[in-house]
Amino acid sequence: MDLDPETDLILTRTVKAPRALLYECWTTPRHMKEFFVPRPHKVTACDLDVRAGGHCNTTFEVDGTLIENKGVYLEVIPDEKLVFTDTYTAGWKPAPDPFMTAIILFEDAGEGQTRYTAIARHRTPETRAQHEAMGFHEGWGTVVSQLEDYAQRLLAR
Repeated sequence: MDLDPETDLILTRTVKAPRALLYECWTTPRHMKEFFVPRPHKVTACDLDVRAGGHCNTTFEVDGTLIENKGVYLEVIPDEKLVFTDTYTAGWKPAPDPFMTAIILFEDAGEGQTRYTAIARHRTPETRAQHEAMGFHEGWGTVVSQLEDYAQRLLAR
């Protein structure tokens, strides 16, 4: 993948869970609610149609404020890759103020682990800088840790 340091942010970690389970967590609303935003914030609603062109809609509660995040999936490869964006909403309707496209990669790292990569692509260097200043690495890093903890609890059942 051709990354552009001017417009892309990237986070890569090895997660102690198989990629099929991580993919399932990313594509199942009840699971997404458990990890998708850094605590104490939370996902209050999640509606997913996991296919290219399908909707990817979530609502977050951040400090008592509800934030709707509507988008579409651009690419879906089960257990390997999810690409979604807020540039469009369902029916390929352009969003009024798009922010980014996310690419989530799941690669087998052996011994039941996954090399997990999250890429946030932005339209401009300024938008990328804004996202980095908002705490991309800390926030998305927390999300990965919450995902790993949640996946471990699912494996223990």
